[in-house]
Amino acid sequence: MQNSPQLEIARVRHPLKFRLLRVARVDALSPALVRVTLTGDLSDFVSASFDDHVKVFFPANGEEKPVLPSFGPDGIVFPEAMERPAARDYTPRRFDAHANELDIEFVLHEAGPATAWARQAQPGQYLGVGGPRGSMVIPTGFDWHLLVGDETALPAIQRRLTELPAGARVAVVVEVANRAARIALPTEADLYAIWCYREESESAYPLVDAVSEVWLPPGEGYVWAAGEASAIRAVRAHLCNERGVDKRRIRASAYWRRGAQAAHETIDD
Repeated sequence: MQNSPQLEIARVRHPLKFRLLRVARVDALSPALVRVTLTGDLSDFVSASFDDHVKVFFPANGEEKPVLPSFGPDGIVFPEAMERPAARDYTPRRFDAHANELDIEFVLHEAGPATAWARQAQPGQYLGVGGPRGSMVIPTGFDWHLLVGDETALPAIQRRLTELPAGARVAVVVEVANRAARIALPTEADLYAIWCYREESESAYPLVDAVSEVWLPPGEGYVWAAGEASAIRAVRAHLCNERGVDKRRIRASAYWRRGAQAAHETIDD
C-alpha cells in the first residue's frame, strides 16, 4: 500500500515543560467521568493531536501542591530527599489559549490516587502537568474513521469528533459499565455510534463483539483504539486478521491493564 501524501502520519516533538496549574471548575459528565478545568501558566502549551497525553502529578496526602520534576541534561530529575508524587497519563481534552484553560477528564475507577483526587476535586486546588512531549498527528482526510475504546478513551474520542470536518464518515464504538455512563458525542461529522455495556454483556470482550458488527466502508480508512490492554489487543487482532485492515492504518494503545497501575503503551506486533 502506497500512502497518499495527504494521509501521512506526522510525528511532532515539543519542548518538555512542567507546570503547576490550578483548578478553575469541576463538572461531572456522568457518574463515571469528571471534567476538571485547569488554568495557570499555559502561554506556550501545545497539543497538536487528539492522541496526545500529558503526565498529571497529584499532591501527596496532606499537601496542597504536588512536587514537580525538572528536565536536565540527564533527563527528568526530582528534588532530592522528596518522595516522588503519584502521576498518571491523561488526554488534553480541550485547550483554549484565549481563555487560558486546559480540560482534563478523569474516569472514576474503584481505587487509585487519580480517582481519589478526582472524587474530591474542587476549584482552587493544584495539579502538576508535564508535556505533551510529542504528538502523532493523524490526518482528517481519510475516507472513513473508526474510533474504539472504553471510558478511558472517551476524552480522546470526544476531541477527535470535534476536530473532524463536517460530513466526515466516522464510526465510534465505546464500552462503558452501564447506560448511566453514556455521554453525548457532539460532532459535525457523519457519526455512527455503538455503545456496549459491561453490566449487560456476558462476553469476555464486549468491545470486540461490538466492533465485529461495524461495517467498514470502501476506501482509505484509519482506526484508532485505546483502553484496557487485553481488550484493545483483541480488537486490533480482529481488525487485522478477520477484517483485513492494514496494521499500518491502526493506532492501538493500552491506557490501562487489569491488575496493574499506571500502564500506558502502544500495541503493535
